[in-house]
Amino acid sequence: MKLSAPIHVLKSNAKALKRAQSITMVEALNLVAKAEGCASWSLLQAKAKDYKPHTKEEVLANLFPGDLLLMGARPGLGKTTLTLQVLLQAIQEGRRCYFFSLEYTNKALANKLAKLDPNYQEHKALLTFDFSDDISSDYIIRETEDSIEEGAIIGVDYLQLLDQQRHKPTLQQQIKALKAYAKEKRCIFMFISQIDRAFEQSSRKQPGLEDVRLPNPLDLSLFNKSVFLQEDQMPL
Repeated sequence: MKLSAPIHVLKSNAKALKRAQSITMVEALNLVAKAEGCASWSLLQAKAKDYKPHTKEEVLANLFPGDLLLMGARPGLGKTTLTLQVLLQAIQEGRRCYFFSLEYTNKALANKLAKLDPNYQEHKALLTFDFSDDISSDYIIRETEDSIEEGAIIGVDYLQLLDQQRHKPTLQQQIKALKAYAKEKRCIFMFISQIDRAFEQSSRKQPGLEDVRLPNPLDLSLFNKSVFLQEDQMPL
């Protein structure tokens, strides 16, 4: 179900309606729900939980301080493209963003960004890139803590490479540390993630958390949001 605005905005609209019409909050919420095509607020909430955003505007509108989002897809379906589109959209809105990549080179990423948004240079100062082989939770925290702002978005490319080097903490330790950091600094993380190739042998159209490739143990409940792409949802 696609809403006209995020849930928190609709709640604010209901509060304003309550004051304007001198009605109860329950009545105001239900009026807002009916305007969205639902019979009640509880029904709207239930349907909204099943909605999966897939455009950059939708993904960005559903990200809030403290979120850890997992962006998953099989190769070539646009998980990195959509992540970068979200970051480009965010800097246009004046938000600080970071992109830590263990996969891209500086030149390759610059070429990709130029294709996605030829005018991104106007807001380039708000977008920081890092291609160090040392990228890990400790490294990300150290490199952002002096400039991080509430609502800032940190993209990580990609999840399964964070502990590939044995001297780095386990993936579980790193994600727990970054989750605590997101909560403390009220920032947002987007982790690009591989999907196990076994998914392609299944009859399901879209992957889920159970299909995330995990060469090392990780509690996926640490991520409170996820977006999984399939072929008919590839970003432009």
